[in-house]
Amino acid sequence: MPASLCGTWDMVSSVNLEGYMAALGISPYLRKIALRLKQRKVIEQQGDVFMVKTHSTFRTYTFSFKVGQGFEEFTQGIDNRHVKSLVTWQGNKIVCDQTGEKKNRGWAHWIEEDKLHLELYCEGQVCKQIFKKNVNE
Repeated sequence: MPASLCGTWDMVSSVNLEGYMAALGISPYLRKIALRLKQRKVIEQQGDVFMVKTHSTFRTYTFSFKVGQGFEEFTQGIDNRHVKSLVTWQGNKIVCDQTGEKKNRGWAHWIEEDKLHLELYCEGQVCKQIFKKNVNE
């Protein structure tokens, strides 16, 4: 069984967020704002259902899913698109493939050396983020 993703996680690094956002079609103005923000991720699990909340001073994005069960997702506040998402375990990674207007879109989370890793990908652009567990939450 993979390590638990549950907890409160604070972003410590982000590489190529601008390239990823450009691939999503996010405006240069919003990309400038997003590049200045530090995110906090809260991941909870109740039975088979995961809930992921991504907080920043600009906005909060929340979604939930059941591993192996496809769902419709509206990426409100990100790029405002409707996508079909499917989350599966691939080894120690939880991986989401998103089908919609953009090609090769999705993300993967995993734990490595007590840090939460996130790769966001879209149309050949990959953003790599690392989060450290917030032990005070």
